[in-house]
Amino acid sequence: MRKFLKICGLLVVILLAGGFAGFYIWSQFTYDGTDQLEALVPIDEIDVVDNWLVLTPKEKAKGGIVLYPGAKVEPAAYRYYAQGLADAGYLVVIPQMTFNFAIFNQNIAEDVMEQYPEIDNWYVEGHSLGGVAASDFAYTHQEEIRGVILLGSYPADSTDFSDTDIPMLSLFAEHDGLSTPEKIEETKSLLSTDVLLHQIEGGNHAGFGMYGSQKGDNDATISVKEQQDEMIKTTTDWLNKYDEE
Repeated sequence: MRKFLKICGLLVVILLAGGFAGFYIWSQFTYDGTDQLEALVPIDEIDVVDNWLVLTPKEKAKGGIVLYPGAKVEPAAYRYYAQGLADAGYLVVIPQMTFNFAIFNQNIAEDVMEQYPEIDNWYVEGHSLGGVAASDFAYTHQEEIRGVILLGSYPADSTDFSDTDIPMLSLFAEHDGLSTPEKIEETKSLLSTDVLLHQIEGGNHAGFGMYGSQKGDNDATISVKEQQDEMIKTTTDWLNKYDEE
């Protein structure tokens, strides 16, 4: 009997180890930036600090933004958008996530904020599953966060902002096959009383980064650069509204 239990225990360990190894290997097959992105914003021009991509404005920063990547999307895939925000005067930090899933690093914004104590106004932002993680952090740190930006994303049911007035910006895309416009509509009751929802006509889910097509998404009817430029303009207009108050 004792020998049998030992064998069972060993089998459980082997199965768990095999499952973890399989998950780890799968998590490393990521979406990286395209050649178009490299031509627009060469990766060697971006600073790397503590395994974070850091895009710094030329003048004193108006505020800071921590951008949580989508699941299995490399931080570098968001650098065109992030560079646009930096050009508008914001420090943007895009952390590398454990196993490339932001849900394993929901509180990473706290580490970033501690690294840059000179910045008073902080925003958290996330794409897809990264938006879920960013929302979770904002919900539990409302006194420390100026606002929340969602890119093709929405909060989890457990993070209901409807009784708060924290500023929120929700950018969603007409042809998003993952965070569909219908899903955005269904979950908008979870957003705060101070929210701007903006649909990008012709855009899709993968267009919130520049990493090519994504399984389960729909085809966009505008170019990825057009989507990104609209994201930059809408985000900076929204940010300026609050930072001028």
